[in-house]
Amino acid sequence: MSTPTITDPKAAITELIASALKSAAPEAAGAAITLERPKQSAHGDFSCNVAMQLAKTLRAKPRDIAQKLVAALPTSPLIAKVEVAGAGFINFFLLAIQKKVVLNQILSVGTRFGKGSPTKQKIQVEFVSANPTGPLHVGHGRGAAYGASLANVLDAAGCEVAREYYVNDAGRQMDILALSTWLRYLELHGVAIAFPRNAYQGDYVKDMARELRDAHGVKFVHGAPEVLREVPPIPAPERADAAAKAAAEDHLDGLIGRAKTLLGPDYETVHQHALSVQLEDCRDDLTEFGVIYDQWFSERSLFNTGLVARAVSELEKRGHLYVQDGAKWFRSTQFGDDKDRVVQRENGLYTYFASDIAYHLNKYERGFDRIINIWGADHHGYIPRVKGALTALGLDADKLTVAIVQFAVLYRHGEMVSMSTRAGEFVTLRELRGEVGNDATRFFYVLRKSDQHLDFDLDLAKSRTNENPVYYIQYAHARVCSVFAQWGGNAAELTDADPAPLESDAELELMQKLAEFPEVVANAAREMSPHLIAFYLKDVAGLFHSYYNSTRFIVDDEKLRHARLALAAAVKQVLANGLALLGVCAPEKM
Repeated sequence: MSTPTITDPKAAITELIASALKSAAPEAAGAAITLERPKQSAHGDFSCNVAMQLAKTLRAKPRDIAQKLVAALPTSPLIAKVEVAGAGFINFFLLAIQKKVVLNQILSVGTRFGKGSPTKQKIQVEFVSANPTGPLHVGHGRGAAYGASLANVLDAAGCEVAREYYVNDAGRQMDILALSTWLRYLELHGVAIAFPRNAYQGDYVKDMARELRDAHGVKFVHGAPEVLREVPPIPAPERADAAAKAAAEDHLDGLIGRAKTLLGPDYETVHQHALSVQLEDCRDDLTEFGVIYDQWFSERSLFNTGLVARAVSELEKRGHLYVQDGAKWFRSTQFGDDKDRVVQRENGLYTYFASDIAYHLNKYERGFDRIINIWGADHHGYIPRVKGALTALGLDADKLTVAIVQFAVLYRHGEMVSMSTRAGEFVTLRELRGEVGNDATRFFYVLRKSDQHLDFDLDLAKSRTNENPVYYIQYAHARVCSVFAQWGGNAAELTDADPAPLESDAELELMQKLAEFPEVVANAAREMSPHLIAFYLKDVAGLFHSYYNSTRFIVDDEKLRHARLALAAAVKQVLANGLALLGVCAPEKM
């Protein structure tokens, strides 16, 4: 009589422990039961610390509780043995046949292996959302890789995920870009105006200016005296004090004001040209990077629909605003912020914070169960004010989770690659992708938790060695493909292959590791940590490389050959599924 196999050993062991609790410690029945995968195989396939958790409740030593529970465990075709270890851990060892069930599971469901059951939970993930004022740089790239991978992982865990980019197409930064483009356009027509140091300096601005000239000729040309009339003077270049910086910003605002006055309705043409070019470039860059959005949400739409005014009015009705120096202030200090914030200036214009409040109000009104914002480290201070505004509006701020993405620092030949921002000397995401490729870029970006600083080693990312983790993993996948090319058989035959001949420690360990994949995906979703997938794939690749180097697959014994090929096919499938979650290709040849 054959031993019945169990497809979900973790759930089965949890039920065994629950049964033992009812029998040996009925007063603790219903206690939370957590199973972990021990790091060392000598400690079993699963370990439970419930005895230590119940020591205070049961007023007994954890080891004594553990021994009672083990004695009360029902018999099971799943378990080879159970041991009490250390302070009171209960370690479960599976029968070898139960470890082999995973092969048929993986090969039967294919790309679906690792995915959880639908939860019907609607989650919005908003990420990157960089001002469309220039090319995306390597900092944006890390947010893009993390956000896209997190969305994939949440989707795999059974959630309904909406991926969104918030387009900051209203406000001062876009005005600065429009002005920068116009000034370069005037330059092309021989109008000599000193280009402000705090405007956008990159060559991409000159390119947009040439496109504007080619499309509109001299239509937007005005002389320098007209442009500079009543504009505050630009400070001397050698000055760098606070007053000089403030004067430089006043000069910039004065130029923006003159541009709007002189161009009139045509200012919108210049503004829209700069916005469209940069937004399209951003969209193309991200698409090439494998990052696709369900929605690009316009900040302007919040003003056009009156939502900004409605949000501010609602805060006022609820008593959370006050007027000072003609401006309306939100009492954000009452919600944990370090100071109150202006939502409407004395000139009647709303602040960026006001539109941010309206945008989050819109998210809530769209009915998401959970909202995840992925912000750069420089936006950490925004969290209490945004959550405070949501609370002030009577909304559940706990629905909003903000994941912080720290900076990525590039290294080449052991030396840091310098970067800057508005000066236009930054390393773009497109340049990084061009140098090391999409796969290495996506993988290296998610090798660390998002809130940890990331040192990106360009030389390592380009290397074709085992020290390069993405190469190491992809090579394992390619090795399986080479085995199948050598075999020349029909892989579909392996779905029902008998795994019984797989008896070595290496084979059992590899099958156990493959069985962990659904748990890794679930943990990565729960902890918002795609890097767990990256670490797991590296472990699988390491086990397979060792197995490959010590094992012949194409042997005369047909049952053994098919069993080993089925194991290799399962490794290939899990590697491909995991790499897909991270947006990385699984090549057949390398």
